[in-house]
Amino acid sequence: MNATPPTPSTPSTPSTAETLRAQLARLLDGLPPKQAAQAVDRLIANYRGTTPTDAPVLRDRSDVAAYAAYRMPATFEAVRSALEALADAAPGWAPGSHLDVGGGTGAAVWAADAVWGDAARATTVLDWAEPALALGRELAEGSGIPALRATEWRGGRIEGALKLAGSDLVTVSYVLKELAARDRATLVAEAARAAQAVVIVEPGTPDGYLRIIEARDLLIGAGFHVAAPCPHDGACPIVRGTDWCHFSARVSRSSLHRQVKGGSLPYEDEKFSYVAAVRFPPHPVPARVTRKPQIRKGQVLLELCTATEGLRRDTVTKRHGPLYRAARDTAWGDPWPPPAPEDADDE
Repeated sequence: MNATPPTPSTPSTPSTAETLRAQLARLLDGLPPKQAAQAVDRLIANYRGTTPTDAPVLRDRSDVAAYAAYRMPATFEAVRSALEALADAAPGWAPGSHLDVGGGTGAAVWAADAVWGDAARATTVLDWAEPALALGRELAEGSGIPALRATEWRGGRIEGALKLAGSDLVTVSYVLKELAARDRATLVAEAARAAQAVVIVEPGTPDGYLRIIEARDLLIGAGFHVAAPCPHDGACPIVRGTDWCHFSARVSRSSLHRQVKGGSLPYEDEKFSYVAAVRFPPHPVPARVTRKPQIRKGQVLLELCTATEGLRRDTVTKRHGPLYRAARDTAWGDPWPPPAPEDADDE
């Protein structure tokens, strides 16, 4: 994903993530900590709740500013992880247009830029919270990134009557939870009608996983192929109620982010579930690591979802040579076995 590092004499260009953090710090500077904390508390209660709402969660600028500090960096990293998996499964493909449904302040738009860079892309964020759209526009316009600055920010209700314009990529992140079941199904069906690729991200909870599985089934029924995280289009091998499929993204936290969230660590881990599906034949991985690898003396234990064998545990030991070294560097959510040149070395 990243370009070749510049030579020491060339000033480095800030990454999309670094630019986002700088923009958040600028816009949130001066927000009273007490006001931010109160808004964050209410947002956390809504985020952890189970009742869909028929009104925007973000009511005014203070809400939106608190949301941006509390959720936007984590949403960005989760969506970026999902989009990177899609890009890996669709090499050579890049969306010429991107519609982010329920995108709020635009974390998915920033994530798309982190994955596909300056590729020409017509981008639209659709949300029913006007304060969120306004702040998202400020963040994008102040970024200095052409693709972000050209984004269209549109108001609209996310409901059963929604009609989406055709787009290469449709993203729906942390939105399904806010909708009633019938509206969730309608939105996924409409996304499938409008898009060549659909990426849906939800919290990495048992309920979030079930919403992803429901969306996955609908997308497959609409003729889509699963690009990630699953290595197949078949039924999920996890027995419902026994476990759930989710992943983790490491989120760097600024001092302002830590202040608003009341934490002390310089990072946090965002747990999320997702599905990326496409109309064209993708190149999914042969297997994906579904849990944090367990590194023990002389061996690595990998929990895998495979294309043909369902769930499987692989034990990779020192006698596997290069594969063992690769296993020690493999992370939760990575493909397995590792791509070339490791495969070539092992043959």
